Amino acid sequence: MPRKARIDAPGAIHHIIARGIERGIIFRDDQDRDDFVHRLGKVVTETETRCFAWALIPNHFHLLLQTGAAPVSTVMRRLLTGYAVGHNRRHDRSGHLFQNRYKSILCQKDAYLKELVRYIHLNPLRAGLVENMDELDRYRFSGHSYVAGKMSNDWQAVSEVLSIFDDRLARARLGYRNYLIQGITLGRQPDLVGGGLVRSAGGWDVVCAMRRVGDFQKSDERILGDGDFVETVLVEAQEQMRLQYVLASKGIEFKDLADAVSKVVPISLEELVGPSKARRVVKARAIICYWAVRELGMSMTEIGEKLKIAVSTVSAAVNKGQSIAKEEGLVLSELLNMEI
Repeated sequence: MPRKARIDAPGAIHHIIARGIERGIIFRDDQDRDDFVHRLGKVVTETETRCFAWALIPNHFHLLLQTGAAPVSTVMRRLLTGYAVGHNRRHDRSGHLFQNRYKSILCQKDAYLKELVRYIHLNPLRAGLVENMDELDRYRFSGHSYVAGKMSNDWQAVSEVLSIFDDRLARARLGYRNYLIQGITLGRQPDLVGGGLVRSAGGWDVVCAMRRVGDFQKSDERILGDGDFVETVLVEAQEQMRLQYVLASKGIEFKDLADAVSKVVPISLEELVGPSKARRVVKARAIICYWAVRELGMSMTEIGEKLKIAVSTVSAAVNKGQSIAKEEGLVLSELLNMEI
């Protein structure tokens, strides 16, 4: 049976789990873990991806990410490929390090963010890597120690997590830590590592009760949320996939984006790929970066090569281009005189 396509959108929350091939070890020592954490911080910063929670276990890791300027697939490709190459070189090995397909579950933020942060940050305790909360507070290979204020970095969304508990920092940290302690007895919570109606609704008994009163909610194993959320996500994903398919079927390429943006900002292709930082050039590049990533599905590396700019610049330009397109009502298909 063919695998379903991944679902993503700007602002989407993803619980990501990646395991070593045949459940093998992917973090052999602290040097491996430090390298992974460094790469994670770099890629989420460059792609403006929010990281709410993370934890490294010897044979797998968990991340809780919110899509920013780049699709989560781009973030994960950069992270996994870069780490695997370095790991293999360091340990004189070859071949795949990770299972071919990491698990990504799109989650309903308001309903699940708090629970998922707790679930992920308690992983080292459940795995026996630390013996108690005091040790977990000092465990530097999990996002918990950073939210708890024992360590610091400049790329984790610590303040956003703490704001769930209180507006005042000390009380927020106390509330967060107490919330984790309350979760220790909950165990592994399989409902938080996969979507589907049974998990989203809160168990099979709840599903049966819903059906007895005529409430048949939509479900999808790639999504963790209530029926309305699932349906909204699927509709939006289907529309985005349809748009990319139509553009591809019409043979729309990068040069066509340059033609389209020239109708909004007077500019030539030579200026777009030149060194100029004039306001209109920066604006045109931002719009093109947004269209290329979100509507053509191009990678930021490919866009950077075409525009002769850094990947981090492309990442920042995508968000800026999205804002410009929204403010000015710019629709690529209309500028290309296409019927969608």
